Amino acid sequence: MPRLTCTFDRFVRIIEAHGFLLHRHDGGSHRQYRGEIGGKVRLVTVAAHRLSDDIKPGTLDSMIRQSGLSKALFRQ
Repeated sequence: MPRLTCTFDRFVRIIEAHGFLLHRHDGGSHRQYRGEIGGKVRLVTVAAHRLSDDIKPGTLDSMIRQSGLSKALFRQ
């Protein structure tokens, strides 16, 4: 099965569609989103210099794991 690919912009749109809101932004490239999935509060850190950039596969796996959402939501 091919690796997942996703841009930072698409990732943010998907998690926002599932109830995540911007919780903290340091003014630089790091943003933290907060949401509740399955009764648990989840924090997802998104470190994007440009939202149009592709997320590296290992980073994407980590961000999906932080969110608690299904990988299937991120398949194109």
